[in-house]
Amino acid sequence: MLTDLPLDQLITYRSSQTRPDDFVEFWDTTLAAARQHDIDVSAELVQTGLTTIDTYDVSFAGYGGERIRAWLRVPAGASQPLPTIVEYIGYGGGRGHVLENLTWASAGYAHLYMDTRGQGSKWSVGHTPDSAASGPQIPGFVTRGIEDPSTYYYRRLYTDAVRAVDAARALPQVDAERIAVHGRSQGGALTLAVAGLRNDVRAALAFVPFLSDFPRATRITDAQPYREVADYLATHRENVAKAHRTLSYFDGVNMVSRASAPALISVALMDPVCPPSTVYAAINAYPGPCEVLTWDYNGHEGGGPVDQERALTFLKAQLG
Repeated sequence: MLTDLPLDQLITYRSSQTRPDDFVEFWDTTLAAARQHDIDVSAELVQTGLTTIDTYDVSFAGYGGERIRAWLRVPAGASQPLPTIVEYIGYGGGRGHVLENLTWASAGYAHLYMDTRGQGSKWSVGHTPDSAASGPQIPGFVTRGIEDPSTYYYRRLYTDAVRAVDAARALPQVDAERIAVHGRSQGGALTLAVAGLRNDVRAALAFVPFLSDFPRATRITDAQPYREVADYLATHRENVAKAHRTLSYFDGVNMVSRASAPALISVALMDPVCPPSTVYAAINAYPGPCEVLTWDYNGHEGGGPVDQERALTFLKAQLG
């Protein structure tokens, strides 16, 4: 059922989220520190038994120079640089089995599918650890290191996502001038973050994105993963202001403030996981051109394969 604002109010909704005064400095400093490490990409061809797609086991230097795993899939025998999709993964998932996620390469793109540090045991397997220590947290990742922006889990993950584009640009199969970023749910949040932190991606496709409008999201849904924040603050009562200050550095509403790439964003009006008002908060803050896919009767699955179908048309227009 509909549990959020009606569509006419969603279209004009603005988040109460504020942007920290040192937001730009925080991210410029974070990314500058990451880029002190050479991207150091490695790519090893994997024998999969497939005849139409070549797959490479990729790793590169992410946050702190730590090795981040990925799969690179390209049409078999591709001999020239291709338009490329860098994709990020939903909450709890990892880069998965070598034979999964074949659509984009089948459509003629190079496809870099970034692993998610510390995740990858809930619905798809991962291969990248998160080595950072953290204080008390609710099981999951949304409250890991939440007491300070410098220790927060998503500082590391957003940085990995930015570095994944650097890694893609270093691969010979990739046309560095034609890169789009893409993801669903948590992957959609990373997509919006990268679109705001880089000015060299050609398009951003974020489906039912997570991690936007924390002031509202943490109060209007009992669904996980936003519930992790509410559960943490129910016991750490003294940390409400501190936690929300940290979250403001990673909120999609603030992350998109410098985005310019054309975006395709989907939202589902019956989504309890990423309530539609939180998604529209990011949409309405997005300063670049933005096409919205709104699904009236769907939950967190959004448009499912229709989102992907629309994405193929969108990418053809943006990447050629």
